[in-house]
Amino acid sequence: MNKKILIAFSLIILSGSVIAQDIRMPDLKGYKKSINYPVFLPENLWDFINGAADTYLSYGFVDLHVVEYKKGKDVIKLEIYKQTDNTMAFGIYSTERSPSFRFLNLGSQGYITDGAINFFKGNYYVKIRTYSKNANTLKSAESLSVKVANMLTGGSEMPSALSLFPESGKKINEETYINESVLGHKFLNQAFKATYESGNDIFSVFIMQKNSPEETRKSVGDYLTSTGAEPVDSEIGRYMLKDGYNGTIFLAWKDNRIVIISGLSKDQSDVADSYTTEILK
Repeated sequence: MNKKILIAFSLIILSGSVIAQDIRMPDLKGYKKSINYPVFLPENLWDFINGAADTYLSYGFVDLHVVEYKKGKDVIKLEIYKQTDNTMAFGIYSTERSPSFRFLNLGSQGYITDGAINFFKGNYYVKIRTYSKNANTLKSAESLSVKVANMLTGGSEMPSALSLFPESGKKINEETYINESVLGHKFLNQAFKATYESGNDIFSVFIMQKNSPEETRKSVGDYLTSTGAEPVDSEIGRYMLKDGYNGTIFLAWKDNRIVIISGLSKDQSDVADSYTTEILK
């Protein structure tokens, strides 16, 4: 073999070994640990989750470690997805969460449903799955989830931006983070979303945190322009817009923060104003 090729091949193997050693999979009493999967990286994530890979990549996917725990015919599969940061880990977790699940005090937040236990902590999103209906196997899966949560580095706090949402009317465990194309617009990115209920009305509140007032004005200007309105050069403002994709939109901003409310009618500006005032105070 050519010497240069041999060196390059060795570096690839070494690199993979270093990545693989980044996480030390815990043992599970009574189960044989089987690590027959490679460490998946952005370029080969499709080999493992195929069509879902694009969603994970859009939330800053870094790598994935997979291990199976076997005991007779029972198998528990553990998947640990590393994302770029805590917000991205919450984001991908929130896309697969439903408020109907049974929630657990696990990592930052977790849930269990039909043999699946999912949670996130720090930069990690963890998925544990078994198809066994055996009560002991399900109990072992829960035990494994605790081991993994204790093993992973990073804090257990939720993203701090979630605390900006007013509590009145907010639907529990329906908050999400949208990294790309908020409301279907390519120029609107990186927004936290919460769903609210007021009487018979269901509406959504989006909060975008920008790096500077200039960046805020740029996003606001792009949105106004897309609806046919004139962009404004102001660090504070409120508009009611007609969005061709989303109907009536209430848009407000101040300094580095943008608030968008969808799902309310144009005669409900008082409701929108009460929420934007609390968020932008």
